[in-house]
Amino acid sequence: MGMGWGSFGMLLVVVALASACQNLTGFAFALIFVGLAGALHLLPIADAANVAGLLSLVNGVVFLRSHPFKPRWDLLKPMLISSQIGVLIGLGLLQLLSGDLVNILRMLLGVTIIACAFLLLSQKGRRETPSGARSMYVAGGLSGLLGGLFSTSGPPIVYHLYREPLPAALIRQCLLVLFLANTVLRLGIVISMGELTKSSVIVAAFAVPVVAGVTWLLAKYPPPLPVRVLQWLVCTLLLLAGVSMLVSAL
Repeated sequence: MGMGWGSFGMLLVVVALASACQNLTGFAFALIFVGLAGALHLLPIADAANVAGLLSLVNGVVFLRSHPFKPRWDLLKPMLISSQIGVLIGLGLLQLLSGDLVNILRMLLGVTIIACAFLLLSQKGRRETPSGARSMYVAGGLSGLLGGLFSTSGPPIVYHLYREPLPAALIRQCLLVLFLANTVLRLGIVISMGELTKSSVIVAAFAVPVVAGVTWLLAKYPPPLPVRVLQWLVCTLLLLAGVSMLVSAL
């Protein structure tokens, strides 16, 4: 696989940490996993993004099997169109920056993680009226761009949808469909180009039971902390990962 047992064990610790953050706050798995794996030089950023994509696909399929629903296509259509285009652009940028310009890629990921942490911390209250299709296209496009680059579609569209006057269950459904669509497109292109490495598949295979175990543990024994405190803790971790990534790039 090309990595020592120590590094592999550390990678599974990062998976557990990212999974805990995802379960406690509903966001940030890919950001924390890709950010920490890259900052600690455990995996190349492209491989870490592929692992995050594989795990997102597994989680999405499991959720769909146990939570049937009818998606609101009037909401999803503008987001899906722009996010799929964004994924293609993001993957193109990843190809461009993965060679000799890898430090620029690391800096871009560091800045992205820090920006997402501030974005999620500064989240405002809900709007009184729904926003127009244009803002849906913009939020979807930005999400797709991050999804193509780092398998981290979440922050822009999460921030946008949770400000809309919509039921929480509907928002979760829209997010799930969007993330699954982006993941399928991204992985399909990566596999067709022969760039899904053996190490990515092995790490993802070992990570699935870790993610399942952490999810079960936190569902059975939730920490006695307010949601806002948990969000602050996760965002602090995001900031540390982002700053570490910037320092390692410089």
